[in-house]
Amino acid sequence: MPTRSTMSLLAILEARGIRLTRQRRVLLRLLDRAEGHVNARDLLRLAQQEDAAINRATVYRTLALLKGEGLIDELDLLHLEGEEHFYERRRAQDHVHVGCPGCGRIVEIETALIPALQLEVVRRTGFQVSSMRIEVRGTCPTCHPPAGPSPAGGPGV
Repeated sequence: MPTRSTMSLLAILEARGIRLTRQRRVLLRLLDRAEGHVNARDLLRLAQQEDAAINRATVYRTLALLKGEGLIDELDLLHLEGEEHFYERRRAQDHVHVGCPGCGRIVEIETALIPALQLEVVRRTGFQVSSMRIEVRGTCPTCHPPAGPSPAGGPGV
């Protein structure tokens, strides 16, 4: 049986009995095919290539529906591109987004430290963690190549 992470957004919403217009179906297909993070502006542009009748309101209503259903996450990705927000399918495992303000590159990493941090949050606060998002800003190796070893043999400066 397919898991939620392998099922299409369309199949998940159909199984939940949610009304799916032709325009919403186009948006769901685009989100399922998206590689990486997509913003609403680019999603609208791509959708209008398939159906010129799709407008901004339809895009934002669909994104709000998917967020409300827990199927996508809205990310600001450290506002590397102004105040723009990005969207990605919610994954089974939480992950870290690492962003470079120099070139806008975003790298995602999964680490065993996240579940440990979630347990620590539960232990300290009593909250039951449903999801966790960690964003790190740093300069990537392309924008700031690593320096050679320091004369003392310690880390480069």
